[in-house]
Amino acid sequence: MNHNYPENMQPFMAAQADDEIDLRELFHALWKGKWIIILCTAVLAVGGVFFALSQPNTYKSDVLLAPTQGSSGGGLSGQLGGLAALAGVNIGGAQADDPKVEALAVLQSRKFIDAFIVKHDLLVPLMASTKWIEDSNTLILDEELYDAATKEWLFDPEENETLKPTLWDANKAFKELLAVSEDKESGMVTISVTHFSPFVAQQWATLLVSELNEWMKQNELDRSSKNLGYLQSKIDETSIAELRTVFYQMVEEQIKKRMIAEVQDEYVFKTIDPAVVAEEKAGPKRALICVLATLLGGMLGVAIVLVRFAFNKKEPTELTTTV
Repeated sequence: MNHNYPENMQPFMAAQADDEIDLRELFHALWKGKWIIILCTAVLAVGGVFFALSQPNTYKSDVLLAPTQGSSGGGLSGQLGGLAALAGVNIGGAQADDPKVEALAVLQSRKFIDAFIVKHDLLVPLMASTKWIEDSNTLILDEELYDAATKEWLFDPEENETLKPTLWDANKAFKELLAVSEDKESGMVTISVTHFSPFVAQQWATLLVSELNEWMKQNELDRSSKNLGYLQSKIDETSIAELRTVFYQMVEEQIKKRMIAEVQDEYVFKTIDPAVVAEEKAGPKRALICVLATLLGGMLGVAIVLVRFAFNKKEPTELTTTV
């Protein structure tokens, strides 16, 4: 069957036919541009190899922890349920904070990390180290940031400021090295620290657990002191026997919690598997870097060939329609 189209529609139909993708033509274009694809792949593959080899090794140290306490109603918020019951008020079973949840939040808080960095003087190994020498067990420091001889941060005369990083920068850098994971079924917590030096990673992971337990212990002692002071004032103010009995029970619970905090070094977390010096590197994944660089090079080469093919295909069409 013959279709008769108006003359003014014929250029449009021709252009539409030209825009249809011919797979044979496409493969032919890729074959013609094979050297471009090969060149791009080779360049990025070589670049990926050099980049992977230039990256220093990193080591990770893990410590496995078990919570020493669960959620309990030992705090004032939990104990006030008994007091509310005397007044005939239902407060809906108020739930006290889980010490483990609070401790994990503290571990990743800015206040705790800043205090940890300052207390243990971690700014230099955290911000100025570039790699670790295994034979001498020493860290190589960036000479453009820190002078190891004078033990001072360098000064930038152009910006008229010191190159010493701020605690804000150190906090961000430390959080990149720190990883925390929790097994929801068993409740076990794993704290990991990654660094150029396996000895530094092991030391920091161990110190983190110790400092976190001490931080939580001190917080609990401070809270119990405030609670005891408040309860004692309420006992002195009231003459109702039932209320005084409840207050005395709450005082007893606070004293028990204070005693537990004072005698326990591992207040929130007990170390099940301590951090050790890693003998195998954790990164970088050099083989993966090389593979990704090679794939990226191939994709770039194909993209260049296809773009050239698309432009070359449009040029004759534009000339034909212009004529």
